[in-house]
This record gives sequence, C-alpha cells and structure tokens, in this order.
Amino acid sequence: MGFVRELLEALRNLTAQYPGRLHRDERNEGMKRQLQSHAYKLLTHLGKADAETWHKMTELATTLDLDQSKVSAVCTGFSEESLIDIQEDEFEELTLEEAGQALLASNEPLLEKRIAKLLQEKGEAMGTPDIAGALGVGPQEVGKTLRFVLSKGYARKEGKALAPQDADIDAEQADEALLRRLGESNGTILLNSEEANSKANKNVLKGLRSRGYAKTRTRKQRSVRLTETGRQLLKDGVEEIKLVNQLTEEMMLSGEWKNVTFREYDIQLDTAPVYAGKAHPLRRVLEETRRAFLNMGFTEIRGPYVESAFWDFDALFQPQDHPAREMQDTFYCANPGTFSLPDKELVETIRQIHEDGGETGSTGWRYDWDEEKAKQVVLRTHTTAVTVEACHKNPNPPQKVFCVGRVFRRETIDYKHLPEFHQVDGIIVDEHASFAHLLGTLTEFYRQMGFEEIKFRPAFFPYTEPSVEVFVRMPGRKEWFELGGAGVFRPEVIRPAGVNVPVLAWGLGLERLAMIRYRVEDIRHLYLSQLDWLKELALCQ
Repeated sequence: MGFVRELLEALRNLTAQYPGRLHRDERNEGMKRQLQSHAYKLLTHLGKADAETWHKMTELATTLDLDQSKVSAVCTGFSEESLIDIQEDEFEELTLEEAGQALLASNEPLLEKRIAKLLQEKGEAMGTPDIAGALGVGPQEVGKTLRFVLSKGYARKEGKALAPQDADIDAEQADEALLRRLGESNGTILLNSEEANSKANKNVLKGLRSRGYAKTRTRKQRSVRLTETGRQLLKDGVEEIKLVNQLTEEMMLSGEWKNVTFREYDIQLDTAPVYAGKAHPLRRVLEETRRAFLNMGFTEIRGPYVESAFWDFDALFQPQDHPAREMQDTFYCANPGTFSLPDKELVETIRQIHEDGGETGSTGWRYDWDEEKAKQVVLRTHTTAVTVEACHKNPNPPQKVFCVGRVFRRETIDYKHLPEFHQVDGIIVDEHASFAHLLGTLTEFYRQMGFEEIKFRPAFFPYTEPSVEVFVRMPGRKEWFELGGAGVFRPEVIRPAGVNVPVLAWGLGLERLAMIRYRVEDIRHLYLSQLDWLKELALCQ
C-alpha cells in the first residue's frame, strides 16, 4: 500500500507542473528558475539580441533547430508571464502555380517580350495570326497577352495589327522580378503589407493570378522580443533541466522516479493537421436540401435529363416564341431530334390553351401553336418539367413532391453562370393550399438550411400567378441574394392535368446557395479540384 501511495503522489506531482512554462522547483526555493531545454534555448537566445529587435517565430525555429509548434507554445507561455512581447503582422504569401513553374523551367521570357522582340526584328506592324504563326503559339494565347504588350509600352495598335515601339525589352519588369524571386525561393515568397497593397503591385499580382502564374494567400507572421521582465529573469539566473518522457517499470522499482522531472503534455499545443474524409460542399447542400423537404413531409421524385419541349415548355404555358426557347438559350438534341407526344386529347387541350385559352377563361397567347416544335428534344432547362408531369400522372390531392437534379442552359461560362447546375423544384397540391402556405414553406426550408433572414419580392413567370422571387441574407452581411422563383400554378398549367385545386410551385438554385454559405465568389470554384480549399473547409459549416 505504501508503494501505491508513493506512486499516486508522483502522479499528482506530474499534473501539478505547468506545461511548457517557467516553473520553480519547490524543493529548491530561492534557487535559479528552471526551464525545459527548448524554453531555455529560446530565452537565452533572445537575451543575446538587442532589446528592440523583433524575431520571427519561423526564423527562431530554424535557428534553434526546434519544431515551430514548440516555439509557438513556449512563446505563448512566456507572453502570459510578461517575459516576451508578441506582435502579429499580415503578409501575402505568393506561390508559383503550374503555368509559372513551366515558364521558369523553359527559361523563356514572357510572351509579351517575345512579341515585342519579333515586332522590333520585323520592323513593321503584324496581325495576331501572323504573330501566333511566327512564335508557334495559338492566336487565343496572343490575344490574351495583348493587354500586357500594350500596357508595358512594347507595341501600339494600328487598326487590328500591332506596330513595334522603341522600348527597352531587356529591362526587368515588376512581374518578371516577382517570378524571378519565386524561382529563387523554392516557389514561395512573403510580401509585407506595403509591398502587397501598393497600387503598382496590386496590378502586377492581379496579372500573375489571371495568367495562372501564381496565387496569393493571406498569412499571419508572429514575431517576438524579450521584455525588461525577461531580461531581469536572465540576470537573476535560469537553469536548464532535462525532462523524462516516460515513467518506466525500472524507475518504479528503483525509486528513481522520485528524483526526476517528467515531461508534461499540453493538449492545447498545435499538432500536425489531420484531414478527415468529408463530403464535397456542393454534395452536402444537395443532401441537406433533400433532408429538409423530407423532414417537411414531401416525397422525392425524379425525371430524365432529356425531355420533349412539350413537357419542358408547352405544358407550362410557355409560348413557342418565348426567348428562353431560342437556340442560344436551350440545348436541342440532334439524335433523336424529336420525341412522340402524349395522347392526342392532352395535346389538343394544350394547343387550345396556347391559342385562345381553351376552357380556362384565359385568352391564351393568340398564335398558331406548332405541334412539331413541341416534339423537339431538349436537355431539360428546369426540374419544373418533372413536377408538372407529376401533376398529370397523379392529379388527386393532397400531395407534396420535390425533385433535386441537374438542369442545362446554354450559358456563357463566367463567375456566376454555368451551362449545367442544380435546382430543387417542388409542388404542393391541396384544396386548402394558399399563397401564404407557399411563403411559409419556403421560409421553413431556408431556415432549415441555416438562413434566418428571408424576403420575397413580386415577380413574373409565364406559368405562375401570383409569383415571387426569393431572397436570403447571411448573418453579418448587408447584401441580399436572389435564389429562385415561386408562385401558384396558373389554370392554363393545371387544368389540362385534371387538377382543380391550388398548386403551389417553386424552383430554387442550389449552387448559388452553396456559394453564399461557403463564401465562394466564383461558381466555377465549386467544380474545381482545389484540394487546399476542400481540406480546410469545416466539416460542420
């Protein structure tokens, strides 16, 4: 029992020692303060430097041959003891991208210099195709480089051609200097705030990023210096102690454990990052969307990517001359080029509704409806085609269904448009359904998706009346973001399906929702394999 008591006492002594900090040996009161080896090395090193000199933690780790995590932990502890001061500065970390690495490896000058040299050698104006042919590059590549050629004064415009300028093409430009520094620094350099934020450098960095030569990332650099309290401690004297990592059986049997100092473990120290497996952020949004509607009692339905124009447009009372049906907005399929239409009675009903309103009380669109246009095959432009077809298959209320899926539109790719994206469409068919129920359903959906501020604005859509656009706002942000449209299906849409009760409907974009949640400025970012971003993304965001 005596042995057990001694062991418990030893364990209590272990937990009493403060990790990574200066401490006084209680058995030697009044003697020198004791420091662990790495803390002793750091403090004495700082004591040898000038009082006003700041030391970067990264450089201290290299100089003292210590792990940066140890340096950071010791400095934090010393700062709490007022032995050192810590200051934090922001830097822009500039890193070579693949295109920049390839350029440096080729030892060739930037393309604008090659163009300038060619023009000076020819002594005459040249068009883009001629320049591309002479340099062995694509015309598009030359076109993208023109602004750099002109901004650097290497050439001037003469109509559609470039004429040579008397410029010193051998002089090193600012972007070349940064690329050279990157090459000399293993592909990464730190720019202080003055360098990064100067107007000239901002444009240079923007150019390097746009050409794929380099990327920037904001980093924080911490520096330390010894305080007067720390210097006084060194004058009073410090003593280096070596710590034992593990309590062994031999120590317990011999009693040696009574005379050693054990190393402490600080659970708050930085550790090597562990990147857990996780779902892609867009996939998370899609699954959360499904879960939200399932929680509200909806049934999920699915439909084909390839639809007839009849279900994608005509059944939704969208006129055949509507701009959305033009070739520049919709993907039309060539093989097969047409689909067969549903039964003749339904087709004839849709014809009458488009031409004169049929039996709905509407005047229709007042044009001659073309059955051949309705047979055309398209990549679905919205998932509303799936929900309206569901009305025709089951017109009996009550029912609540939704569809999450890809849709396709002939968009020019930019930071907020893609030709392929995801939507969630839904309908509520119920004799007691009202416009207020529609707004309440959408408010609850976005609340489940993490948005507390939702507003609606009146809008127009060919197949709903009344109609609204849906907006949300993230906490801490001023701007409102439009995420989709909603409304009550018009009689021209639901009467052909045999539905005689209100039908609430909505179509909401999901990529934009993901962009707002994850603060992504460019929609393309969601589809690129940017591993750094994916690794650091919080699991619970």
